[in-house]
Amino acid sequence: MRWLVGWSSVAARFGAPGSAGAVGGDDEGRTVHPVGAQLLWGDPDPLWAVGDWRADEVRVTSIEGAPDARLAVLGCCGASDEQLRLGLFAARGGALRHLTAWSGSYTAVVQVGRRVTVVGDLAGARPVFYTPWAGGTAYATAALPLADLIEAQLDIGHLAALLACPDTPEAAGDSTPYEGVKRIPPGHALILREGSREVTGYEPVASLAVAAPQLDPERAVDGFRDALLDSVRARLTAPRHAPEAAPAPETGPIPGWGPAERRAARGGGPVPGIGADLSGGSASGTLALLAAGLPGLPGTPLGHGTGAGERLVAVTFNDLTSRGHEPELERAGAIAANPRLHHVVVAAGEEALPYAALESGPLTDEPSPSLVTTERHRRRLSAGSADHFTGHGAREVLDAHPARLADLLMDRRRRHLLRPATALAKAEPPSPHALLVPFTLYRAARRLARTSYRSGLEEAAAHLAAYGETDPPSGPLASSLAALTWSRPGPAARFLTSEALAEVSIRLTVAATRPTSVQRPGEARARSALARLAADHRILEQAAEVRSQRVHAPFLDNQVVRAARDLPESLRVQPGARPAILRTVLAGAGIHDLPSGWGAASPVSSSVPARLGLRASLQPLMDLFAAPLLADAGLIDARTVRRALRAATEGEALEGLADLVATELWLNRLLARRGTCWTGTAAPRQRAVAAGVPPRPTLQR
Repeated sequence: MRWLVGWSSVAARFGAPGSAGAVGGDDEGRTVHPVGAQLLWGDPDPLWAVGDWRADEVRVTSIEGAPDARLAVLGCCGASDEQLRLGLFAARGGALRHLTAWSGSYTAVVQVGRRVTVVGDLAGARPVFYTPWAGGTAYATAALPLADLIEAQLDIGHLAALLACPDTPEAAGDSTPYEGVKRIPPGHALILREGSREVTGYEPVASLAVAAPQLDPERAVDGFRDALLDSVRARLTAPRHAPEAAPAPETGPIPGWGPAERRAARGGGPVPGIGADLSGGSASGTLALLAAGLPGLPGTPLGHGTGAGERLVAVTFNDLTSRGHEPELERAGAIAANPRLHHVVVAAGEEALPYAALESGPLTDEPSPSLVTTERHRRRLSAGSADHFTGHGAREVLDAHPARLADLLMDRRRRHLLRPATALAKAEPPSPHALLVPFTLYRAARRLARTSYRSGLEEAAAHLAAYGETDPPSGPLASSLAALTWSRPGPAARFLTSEALAEVSIRLTVAATRPTSVQRPGEARARSALARLAADHRILEQAAEVRSQRVHAPFLDNQVVRAARDLPESLRVQPGARPAILRTVLAGAGIHDLPSGWGAASPVSSSVPARLGLRASLQPLMDLFAAPLLADAGLIDARTVRRALRAATEGEALEGLADLVATELWLNRLLARRGTCWTGTAAPRQRAVAAGVPPRPTLQR
């Protein structure tokens, strides 16, 4: 676990006399600072890097002759030292967007005098949190350290919003699971001036009345190809790191987030070099081939991306509990026949099913459905390399959300709806109603195009307040029609109490009155889906963390997301757009020989291993919900959830159960935690949520 934390205050004196970087000090010399921290710069506005950062992942740049101007970049950044200095010059004048134009995944912090600016990313994989504290503002890239700092309690309303409307960021707003700790939205920056704070966006705002100019499809695809190649190249040109031979004694950065004994019990560890997932899909296959053979890299005599004589470790997970994965395994094997790849197949049975080994996972910053599949991913990542590529985010970045059809209608480009509507009709089972599918889809898209942002949220709030225990929509058409709205209840909403749903509906009603920067429904829903995926990926990295390993998701990088947004909507909505774009990317890198079936969808639904995992872990799950904390908070009825768990093992609906299990599991781990993230004479006396779960929801109206 790695994070950065800093502080800004009106006062210009911090800490004990003569000490640097002691935050929150007073005249008596009391100090507080994070456990296991590396000081990047000291008073009056200090900044720390906490955790197992690599030396090349922490870069601090300043301007000669201007000691009050400095830039810290933490993470994988492909910018040179000169580019960092130019970015600092631009940031001094307020041009924050320059700091997000480099390849890689990183967080940038700029200090110019007493002004501190923390820049978040576009996807939401590197969020920024802040909280008022000691007459100023503290900020961090993790929420739990700030919650410890202010001794925050749980925000039950935030948990209710996540369960009721996970795809609607307006329901949660800027809140986090901890009261008083806020987050900045993706595409925004936090600006602090002597303790005062401002959250501002750095992306240009599109007009609702006039559509943004569309790039030529070929030119847009070329731009995306260049961005993805630069992102992969940024990882390949970074220094190589060999994993540690044995886990070091655990001294931080956050007590209770993973003792050395548990890390050692995971067994093995990553091998040195570059690795990648190779599931047989187009996204993972693209990254594996690029990382193995990207030409033109300096310092590699053969031009190979992984270095002269070095082979990329391609990891394929083989689920022995279900059938139907044979085509994907065959495609993965065909790709791995490349001599630059070393193929590793990780076979696992019931021990790696969803809901397995829930008692052994670490505490994460926030709850996420990925907590129920941690063991599955940990086994896959443990077989990888010290730097491991994954294709997470490709679907959300490249594919068209169904609500994009409404955007096409708003731009009067109706003819582009024909192919996606026809493909959806073919996906439906043969029936007399199949001929009406295109007309049904067109009516739903037209209704959404004519619904304003405020009206859409108000309708969603009214629907949520009267929402009952109903099964989620099933089938391609039903799912697409349900997605053609500004907001819709999540699958776990059917388990929430009427009081919790009513409170979340109030949140939506209040959010409808606030201005929004994105008022085109397709674009807004696509960005929400990407933000949710990025948040899940961030929590998955924490939950399945392998010591000395870095998991890279180039599709979530700033420049890749920005280039993907330039792709015309008429191109996105076409069936097979994603594999076609990725095929073009590979062709631009000189890779043309791809296996048959490239880009084909997986024939096995994710519900198959989920149901098997429920059956195998039914008793531990029943014990988990024997006296659930969510019921103590007034969010669910325990008997209803236990009935749903039993029914799901017998073939009933599975949707929503993973969200409930993950949230309840996270609450149990949070309350069982010991220690705090801070030390010093003025450190908090107790950890966050020390008082336990409040007896009823207390949502902010």
